[in-house]
Amino acid sequence: MSPVRRRPSAVALRYLPEAPFLDAAPRLVAKGQGLLAERILELAKEHKIPVEHDPDLLAALEPLDVNRLIPSELFQAVAVMLAALYRANRQMLPQPSSAPEPSFKSSKASTNPAGRP
Repeated sequence: MSPVRRRPSAVALRYLPEAPFLDAAPRLVAKGQGLLAERILELAKEHKIPVEHDPDLLAALEPLDVNRLIPSELFQAVAVMLAALYRANRQMLPQPSSAPEPSFKSSKASTNPAGRP
């Protein structure tokens, strides 16, 4: 008997905390199985979006409708996942060089209203 291959599954979330009227909470923006899941993962890779593998969270998000905010029951699980992704993003950013910062000196123009030297 050959092993059963499970079809890949994927979901995509969007969270824009800087736009609270658009996204008051993370929003499910895509989900799929099989070829659609593979395409979601390809797009994430193309756009350098880190991917978190969490089968339990995936199972909780799959029943949700696309373009809906995640329910409050999933806030903590999604927050843990987002924190991991934020840390991964921060590590991917170029680190500042250890070169000293240039210093700028200001010069003040003095005026002598009396005309004295």
